Amino acid sequence: MTDRSRIIFGNKISDKDYNSAVKSKKGYIKKYGDDSATDYKANVTDNSVIGPLLGVKNIVVSSKKTSGEAIDPDKGIIVGNIRMGFGHYRISMAMASYAKHLGYTPYWMDLNSYPETTCTKVIGHQNELYSLGSRLSKNPIFNKLVWEPTNYEGFRALTYNAKDQKNAELMAPVYKDVPKDIPVIATHVWPAQAAIHAGMKNVVNAIPDNWPMALHLSEGSVHTIQCKNAYMGYRILNGMNKKNVCQPMPQESLVYTGHYIDYELVSNIEKDCEERLNRKKNGKPMRFLLTIGGAGAQKEIFAEIIRHLIPYIKQNKAMLYINVGDYRNVWDQLINEIPDMAALKTEHMDDWNDTLAFTEKALNPEENITGIHGFYHKDIFEAVYTTNLLMRSCDVLVTKPSELAFYPVPKLFIKRVGKHEMWGAIHSAEIGDGTLECRDIPHTVQMLDQFLETELLDEMCESIVLNKKMGIYDGAKKVVELAMKLKEGNN
Repeated sequence: MTDRSRIIFGNKISDKDYNSAVKSKKGYIKKYGDDSATDYKANVTDNSVIGPLLGVKNIVVSSKKTSGEAIDPDKGIIVGNIRMGFGHYRISMAMASYAKHLGYTPYWMDLNSYPETTCTKVIGHQNELYSLGSRLSKNPIFNKLVWEPTNYEGFRALTYNAKDQKNAELMAPVYKDVPKDIPVIATHVWPAQAAIHAGMKNVVNAIPDNWPMALHLSEGSVHTIQCKNAYMGYRILNGMNKKNVCQPMPQESLVYTGHYIDYELVSNIEKDCEERLNRKKNGKPMRFLLTIGGAGAQKEIFAEIIRHLIPYIKQNKAMLYINVGDYRNVWDQLINEIPDMAALKTEHMDDWNDTLAFTEKALNPEENITGIHGFYHKDIFEAVYTTNLLMRSCDVLVTKPSELAFYPVPKLFIKRVGKHEMWGAIHSAEIGDGTLECRDIPHTVQMLDQFLETELLDEMCESIVLNKKMGIYDGAKKVVELAMKLKEGNN
């Protein structure tokens, strides 16, 4: 088997750094064991939440065979992911959405959901560290000295990829029972690396960020990129070996696709933008969607946004959707900290049918939606997809510049969590569908007023419609087509 930690796209890793990668793997084996000899089974089950919406079926990996249903050898396509925050799940949903639209069956394979495997134990440990870092990043000293340098330069280095590749060898056993020619679309690098180590033949590594980092490399797969800036950075592995010039990636290993967006959102762009402009023209409340990510790190910023908007909400000039995901405590804290919310709030708490009914109602131009609507769901699929459903009927999405920076809805960007996210806001501002990153409360409030008092919303809607015509939001479609084309070419 090729040792992908020794040489990365022709760039040799030093003995010191290679030995460090080997040591890292040995450390995880000592802590969690090595299950490479275990005969894991891939069981196909229904997904009760996004199955009806996106045609998704789950792949559940365990040491026992519990399902007789086989993966469709002709129309099946695996969406490999992990839950690390909400971003990778959201990108996976976009891939599943287009797979269904194009007539395929998307199989959801979350490598962080198989508790008896070494794979999940290793990913779970790293996920806990990342979540802790996200929360600690609220401390400006920790953020400046540790978190931003790690996310910006630490993850950028080829030596980091060498260590990840060695650790990913421990994740390969989860693919043991999966037919090797089934296409895999990975929305995090670990499912891509694990698939390659396991001998999967048709792997697409859908890179999520707009800041080129060796963290995202999975040699042996085809890498897809959402932005031209990132494409150029990955092509020459820019800055990934300090000041040294790297051997470039082979051209066939890298494809620019555009943004990874759900079919349901892309196909309705013109209609939804028209409704946004109609609401503004007719004096209806401007709808702001506040979405708190998987680390729950932005609660304090959102509290200030809510306080600023409450006078507008009382005058029916604004209204709020607040999705706290699977963090019910965040909603309760907001209610306690902002007493004026009590009289304005309508709660949609862990009732999926209620959420589905409300999001459908909000798309009706005849409906007048007012006040503050709070959403919480314990189920991770419901928690993530609620934002997707609310996006169509909102006017402005308020978010950190993470994966949501690429969605076709007017966006107000609050302070990032990790310096790599900075480039998502830069890209969005350049193509006209989002603001600059507002790194403090005064600038965030200023931008809220720009939406409420100027033509900024109109300008962004115009840009979104134009971007669609240029194919900027067609990334998920192109990734699915690429994955199936790989299979056809290898048969």
